[in-house]
Amino acid sequence: MSEIKQIKGTAVPVRGNDIDTDRIIPARFLRCISFEGLGAHAFEDDRADDKTKGKVHPFDDARFQGAKVLVANSNFGCGSSREHAPQALYRWGVRAVVGVSYSEIFYGNTVAMGMPCVHVSAADAEAIQSIVEADPKAEVEVDLEADKVRVAGKEFSATVPEGPRKQFLSGGWDATSELLKDSDDIRAVAKKLPYVNAFAG
Repeated sequence: MSEIKQIKGTAVPVRGNDIDTDRIIPARFLRCISFEGLGAHAFEDDRADDKTKGKVHPFDDARFQGAKVLVANSNFGCGSSREHAPQALYRWGVRAVVGVSYSEIFYGNTVAMGMPCVHVSAADAEAIQSIVEADPKAEVEVDLEADKVRVAGKEFSATVPEGPRKQFLSGGWDATSELLKDSDDIRAVAKKLPYVNAFAG
């Protein structure tokens, strides 16, 4: 099991409320057989749209390449329930999200992947985004044990629902590891089930 207590790294600010999963990863990329390669297409249409307007999307901005923390605003990950959205962010390099609020299904998908999404106030989210925009090299620390986000000598209160928080701190977010740690018990129960062994041998 892999415990997740702190995530440290530079950050990428993605401003805007109600950024939905179709913007995070457009529907045409859902036909992939695996999630590999999705990172290159995160925010694909938003990035292209910004280029046509002479702007640079944060995910194309050289200053934010290699960032581990995404700083968002309200209702991030709303829209359809596609698991590809958090997978695309993870494969781009994101290991934690700091934001005001999240879609419930998106949030559940990130927990299952071991990618914490912490809640901060709207004012604090904007403050962190401004700090990162002014100093892209500033290290952001997401501390799940202390319920804090730290950057540039400043500390912001952050919250994670108690269930997911316990999962991250104990390593219980990893469903496969949870199953494997009781594999002997699972095999013992399986041997007692007639329908499991009905066609054996």
